[in-house]
Amino acid sequence: MDPPTSDDTAVAPYGRHPHLPTKTVYGVFNTPLNAVWDTVAPQICELLQARKIRYSAIKTARFITHDILALLEANGVEGAVVEWYEGAVEKLSGPHLLRVTNDTNPTHYVRRFLTTALGMPIATAETEAADAQGSVTLFFHENKDKHGAPSAKVFGVSNCHVLREDTTGAGAPPQHVRLAGFRRYQRGLDEIKACVGGYGTDAELLAREIVELEAKPKSEDPEEVAEDEAAVEAKREKLTKVKKDIGISVDVLGRKYTKDIGTFEVDAARFKAQFKGNVVDLGYKFAPRQLADMFYPQSAGRTAFKFPANRQLRINDCVTRELLAVPGCFDSNGEPCLIVMKDGNTTDLTVGRYAGLEAYLCDDLGVESIELAVYNYDKQSGPFSAKGDSGSLIFDGEGCMVGILHSGMPKGGSNHVTYATPAWWAIEQLKLKYPHADFNRIAF
Repeated sequence: MDPPTSDDTAVAPYGRHPHLPTKTVYGVFNTPLNAVWDTVAPQICELLQARKIRYSAIKTARFITHDILALLEANGVEGAVVEWYEGAVEKLSGPHLLRVTNDTNPTHYVRRFLTTALGMPIATAETEAADAQGSVTLFFHENKDKHGAPSAKVFGVSNCHVLREDTTGAGAPPQHVRLAGFRRYQRGLDEIKACVGGYGTDAELLAREIVELEAKPKSEDPEEVAEDEAAVEAKREKLTKVKKDIGISVDVLGRKYTKDIGTFEVDAARFKAQFKGNVVDLGYKFAPRQLADMFYPQSAGRTAFKFPANRQLRINDCVTRELLAVPGCFDSNGEPCLIVMKDGNTTDLTVGRYAGLEAYLCDDLGVESIELAVYNYDKQSGPFSAKGDSGSLIFDGEGCMVGILHSGMPKGGSNHVTYATPAWWAIEQLKLKYPHADFNRIAF
């Protein structure tokens, strides 16, 4: 197919392959562009503004006009492909808490939205009225207050726009943050009902099968008799377990990063008994081997990812800005990549690909920012995020923090790019207010 014939029109596909191929977006690492991006990207922004062209996001491999190609070539970057598409960045806000159980517990999956694991859904009265909900990024212990006095307070972190409607003011009175807004709570109840209903169906079927086997005329074949007796015993054991399972109970300065970070003090009475620190429950959406294959698609490459025991991944470090630019794993084509995941209020656990270079955004009011961009892993895996996932922690396969999710760019009904504040920068901002913050405690 010939390249575009002008800055804003492209030749339609034709010939033997009239349809555009399905493409997977990869991050940009180890190219001539990486070394000059901090210089080139602001120049592209200025070029667009000078021509009165409004833009929402400038990301690697997402450029427009031959002037930009000339600008790239002047900086030693040749062979770039340019594209323009329509899009807008969109914010993704959306008794004792339960403990995170072993994955053998029948309530393990359905109780996740009511536990102290990261990604827990939250809402405030003023934001929930607009159906805005979000997720908890991480927890930290204050240790000492601003006067230096000992403090036993534990704080939760999320996007500021998850906690308040007006994110521009200061000194606003505190308000209660509650676990799960109405919509998320109702979804949780539906999941529980479906789970219990499924167990009921299993129990009823097992009971019928046992009755039928016991009523079956005794065979003269000893082997068949032994087989039937073993089947009855096995089904009785399964029925006993299913009946037990049916007793289910609802037991985040100068670089223009988005400072959409808010904190709230957690209720010790509700958290203390079950608090485990910054742990993510990976749930059952992905099998261990499936996640391992997604994180390290090249079998001969680095294989540091180990699926955690009981599916509980501890968050234990933060990826620095330098390490974000030089990932340690390679894809099936031998290209460097950084695979990440997040557990959010709306889409649960998802896997994505870090873009490699920071994205430059501009909102409807002309406010510019610099963000981490995460692409969907592939077409089959679905969107990395959706409305209501704001505040979710983005992390790598070793439990290292990468970013705090706050917005996305929808296309065709779902996000195809997700934006986040770098975790290393967010931690720096939190420590300005809480200099003694400890993010690694495993007990309240």
